[in-house]
Amino acid sequence: MANKYEAVSRQIVEALGGAENVVAVTHCMTRLRFVLQDDARVDSARLKAISGVLGVVKNDQQCQVIIGNTVSQAYAEVLKYLPEGAGDRPQAAKGKLTLKRIGAGILDALIGTMSPLIPAIIGGSMVKLLAMILAMTGVFETTSSTLTILNLIGDGAFFFLPVMVAASAAVKFKTNMSLAIAIAGVLVHPAFIDLMAKAAQGQSVDFMGIPVTAVKYTYTVIPALVMTWLLSYIEKGVDRITPAVTKNFLKPMLIVLVSAPIAILLIGPLGILIGSGISSLVYTVHGYLGWLSVAIMGAIWPLLVMTGMHRVFTPTIIQTIAETGKEGMVMPSEIGANLSLGGSSLAVAWRTKNPELRQTALAAAASAIVAGISEPALYGVAVRLKRPLVACLISGYICGAVAGIGGLASHSMASPGLFTSVQFFDPANPMSIVWVGAVMILAVVLSFITTLILGFDDIPVEEPKAKEQGSSTAFVRPDNAVKTL
Repeated sequence: MANKYEAVSRQIVEALGGAENVVAVTHCMTRLRFVLQDDARVDSARLKAISGVLGVVKNDQQCQVIIGNTVSQAYAEVLKYLPEGAGDRPQAAKGKLTLKRIGAGILDALIGTMSPLIPAIIGGSMVKLLAMILAMTGVFETTSSTLTILNLIGDGAFFFLPVMVAASAAVKFKTNMSLAIAIAGVLVHPAFIDLMAKAAQGQSVDFMGIPVTAVKYTYTVIPALVMTWLLSYIEKGVDRITPAVTKNFLKPMLIVLVSAPIAILLIGPLGILIGSGISSLVYTVHGYLGWLSVAIMGAIWPLLVMTGMHRVFTPTIIQTIAETGKEGMVMPSEIGANLSLGGSSLAVAWRTKNPELRQTALAAAASAIVAGISEPALYGVAVRLKRPLVACLISGYICGAVAGIGGLASHSMASPGLFTSVQFFDPANPMSIVWVGAVMILAVVLSFITTLILGFDDIPVEEPKAKEQGSSTAFVRPDNAVKTL
């Protein structure tokens, strides 16, 4: 059977201005991310009209085409229509340097680096949750070696996160991956961790007379990300000054000797300061507003997903869970936001007269409710029909408030849905199970009812109708192309 994305991918490339207009393409969990030569050559209307495209997001750096959960299949087909190497070309910035472009570049670097790591982080999170459930139910004693190994398996992606970030960032910034990994590896080396622990206890630690700040780098994102970005420039500088005959040994040695001390003495502490500052700001707001902050986050979460800004919170969530064992603002807000999109999609599937829209809405609802993957529902239904999005924002606010009042907190960062709801179960508070169930049911029911109340403009079905004379056909709009109330 032919790949269903073969024709879709060809149409996407054509709507983007042809293969020659594509500088580079990558993908995350639901989106194809294109860097283009000339944005003016993009036919946005044609792109959005392609069957299989759920939405389009454009910014200074990229044109993002939302496909859904099967984006990897579309990506593989898109590459067939592009010159060899388009999947890993440099994504060079162009145009005048402005604060907006700098901000877009930082966001692009963060999203581009973290998106490939999300499967490993989710996988590790779910294994840790499995270990927690096995301990809660008494299947294994807390001192069991099996339980210890399960926790180690789940913790691997987090403990060595700086190394994973360095590898992913090396691809993003087009620098040597092995050197980036080697330098990040220094930060999580057992001997270095032990040295930092001694420094934290007051022991003097220096490198060539320069004091070394006591920092714990495991579970962190920003230091390795900034370090790898800087490495991309150091590598170019060293390459220019080393003679050709010595490049095989002198170049990598100089790069490591220059980069590693800079990472330890400057970039690492600065990155930790930035990451801690962001976390402190977010949770200071949470401390002052309490449940209201969760409600607000639940209301705006779909809007953050639309702009890609939701990935900004990934490092904060990881660091908070690593330091405290749980996260109580961003993740609880996602319960209501994700399941509200699912409930709204169910309402659209219930009321629409369009068979294709009904099929899309049912699939999107299942994705959002069961797996917590909300983008098919967001772009395929809510944004497309507009008023269901308003219903989701209302429901997300109310459900966020309930989650905040219930004191829900996540012990991992898997996208909240039916299968991942166990991440909110607190062994010390059995009522957390009741609160999670209540929020999930409320989100689906409230968004379903609100969507039916607000209504939506149904998408008309175009059916061929034979003319009274002749064999040609005409397309007519049926009676169901009316506003649904």
